[in-house]
Amino acid sequence: MRLREGGWLLALAVLLLGGCSRLTFIKPKMQRKDGEQIAQDYQVSDSPATKRRLADQQRMARATQRVQSGDFDAAEREVKAILKSSPESADANTLMAVIEDRRGRSEQAGAYYRRAAELAPGNGGVQNNYGAWLCGNGFAAESLVWFDRALAAPDYATPASALANAGGCALKSGQYERAERDLRQALALEPGNPFALGAMAESEFHHRRYFEARAFVERRLAAAPASADMLKLASQIEERLGDRTAASRYVQRLRAEFPGTVEANLGGNAVP
Repeated sequence: MRLREGGWLLALAVLLLGGCSRLTFIKPKMQRKDGEQIAQDYQVSDSPATKRRLADQQRMARATQRVQSGDFDAAEREVKAILKSSPESADANTLMAVIEDRRGRSEQAGAYYRRAAELAPGNGGVQNNYGAWLCGNGFAAESLVWFDRALAAPDYATPASALANAGGCALKSGQYERAERDLRQALALEPGNPFALGAMAESEFHHRRYFEARAFVERRLAAAPASADMLKLASQIEERLGDRTAASRYVQRLRAEFPGTVEANLGGNAVP
């Protein structure tokens, strides 16, 4: 099971900087003429902090668009301008991490993900992001701490994501009881979560519960586009259940949809 399988672990939603604009009212001096008060004109201007915040919002929006279009150099210029004026922006550090990740610079991406998580300890999303990076880069056991922090965040809106990630990464680190617990909780909240379904299929396969594994892998393949790992696991499950015809169909799909996949020992190299 690949960590980013289904896109759930690094499904990174970069939030624009929030907050309402606060206006500074400059009251002019009273003007009088022949004892009568003249109507006043109020000048309204943004405070320097508000101007900076609004400029950062605009840069963040532009940077996000540049990332989506694949123009990472332009996106980096926008984000670095934000970090120059607001170095403690968790959003800017997160977007910079995404940029580095897309460029294939995993180590640099991890540093930005960690920086964002440290800057916003109460933001469940950035805690989840760093945990996902850790798990995807060989630190599955260490990632669980960050998923726990995400789940502890009071305003975290997508706990199913962190639970699915925690379950999948616990499975990778051999913590099978925690894996099943977290994955079932994730599916209770979000029954169609592709990552949780795939991880549950792998967990049931590990425990030799092949009928249950088949049910989960079928749900996973119905929930999102197939991955090479899921098709391979599906073929292995059918082999264990004695249905070589079904196993062969999954192998044919694997060859057709992922022609570069190594095919040796498709039915046997994942026996627990």
